[in-house]
Amino acid sequence: MKICPDHVVDTQQVGMVLQQRTPLLPRQKSFIPPQIPNPFIHEINLTVTDKIRMIICGVFILPFRIVLFLTVLVTSWLVAIIVTSCLPKDSAEPIKGWRRNVAKHALNCLGRLLFFSMGFHVRVIGKPANFSEAPIFAVAPHSTFFDGIAVIVSGMPSTVSRAENISVPIFGTILRALQPVLVSRLDPDSRRNTINDITKRATSGGEWPQVLIFPEGTCTNRSCLISFKPGAFLPLVPVQPIILRYPNTLDTVTWTWQGYTVVKLLLMTVCQVCTNVEVEFLPVYVPSEEEKKDYYLFANNVRNSMARSLGIPVTDHTYEDCRLMLTARDLTLPMDAGLVEFTKISRKLNLKWDNFQKQLEVYASIADLSKGGRIGMEEFAGYLKLPVSDVLKELFALFDRNKDGTIDFREYVIGIAILCNPANSEDTIQMAFKLFDIDGDGSITQDEFSSLLRSSLGVPDLDVSKLFQDMDADESGKLSYDEFKNFFLNHPEYAKLFTTYLDHQKYYLHVLQQEEEENKNLEPFIAGNHDTNSSTEEGFSSSDKKVD
Repeated sequence: MKICPDHVVDTQQVGMVLQQRTPLLPRQKSFIPPQIPNPFIHEINLTVTDKIRMIICGVFILPFRIVLFLTVLVTSWLVAIIVTSCLPKDSAEPIKGWRRNVAKHALNCLGRLLFFSMGFHVRVIGKPANFSEAPIFAVAPHSTFFDGIAVIVSGMPSTVSRAENISVPIFGTILRALQPVLVSRLDPDSRRNTINDITKRATSGGEWPQVLIFPEGTCTNRSCLISFKPGAFLPLVPVQPIILRYPNTLDTVTWTWQGYTVVKLLLMTVCQVCTNVEVEFLPVYVPSEEEKKDYYLFANNVRNSMARSLGIPVTDHTYEDCRLMLTARDLTLPMDAGLVEFTKISRKLNLKWDNFQKQLEVYASIADLSKGGRIGMEEFAGYLKLPVSDVLKELFALFDRNKDGTIDFREYVIGIAILCNPANSEDTIQMAFKLFDIDGDGSITQDEFSSLLRSSLGVPDLDVSKLFQDMDADESGKLSYDEFKNFFLNHPEYAKLFTTYLDHQKYYLHVLQQEEEENKNLEPFIAGNHDTNSSTEEGFSSSDKKVD
């Protein structure tokens, strides 16, 4: 069935009743933005007093600390060489006997002395569990390279570390003496091998040392706990949570993706009179039967327990958000534009990393830097090559979840997944093609294309030549179904725009039907008033319809 443009409902009339409509899409609480918008940024505001104090410490204390630090470091390196001597570099067997005792006790004492040489005052709350009680330690929040203090006070367990770290001079040898679980980002099987290694050690009955893991997987500013990766919880064994605090007036230890470099933070920290750190061992968390069936539930419950002890919120940010931050920077967007709470959004919308990266590239091509890397109504209309209209405003409002007049990347990703992709079905595309193909010859001319768009958008002088050229891949002057379909699939916003317009038509026709029924109910009343001037009756009917 063909719909002639002359019979398309006028969207200017539709706009008069839009405010009466109920929202087309209820806002899900699960998509509410996080309390902490960006946990990966940290700024240090140094006062004049802070700078003077650092200079004084640098002159009088720093030289002694450097000498003590290097002495302890070299001694630790020599001990590590003794422990690992005559052992194959890729040994898959645990270190036993005197080697293990030396690694555990000697390196533990030297590690404490190493942190003392940097001016750290360590306060330990609670006691570390033994292997039979908790084979795995889970440490959070992870905010700095100084968090290695948790390894020392928990009895020198094995850690999960990047494979590249084993090749670092001096530190690599010391790390090897602790028998780390090595992760290689270049090996596609590394994740599976790492999980198998952790599980093997956690269920070895004490043959291997305990395993210490930072489940956040990246550094934050300690304002919240981000998503825990499942590695520490996949073995389904008891876990002892360890929480870290740095109760200092001046925070020079936090190392995030946007802030000071390692060298600057290290220098500022060792130039403090004292740097306080608290390491608290929480009670061992034993997974319930329900948690053993769902390791994500296990991880989330442990995280919630640690967050309550710290008095901070939780968010669903993860390491992939950091990657999106870097991609946003490369696309000349503000870095925090890439933050979407990747874990939560990807699971709920069933989206992979490649989807996010591709959408971010499209988003960057639309967003205006003058709006802080956000999409305004003008940019939205410009991207679609359409003028601002009631239909376009409603589609924009569906994307703009917080109603601030702009669309950020998080809102854009959710909008494309929830609004546009479902609307971009084969049925919708076929229906749209039939409506545009007014004469039914199997192709759409520019006149047919512009005629329907002008009527549907309520813009009589609409110029759609540029949009039509983009759709006309073979430059034939006509759109075939394949060209039309390919454009819709690559630009799902148009599909939702089209279905939104159809919703307007349906709603407006529904309003007209209600009017007709009301008028029918009024006919007996009007007929009984014969003294009423006929022109008044006619004016009432006409004006009433215009107002409605």
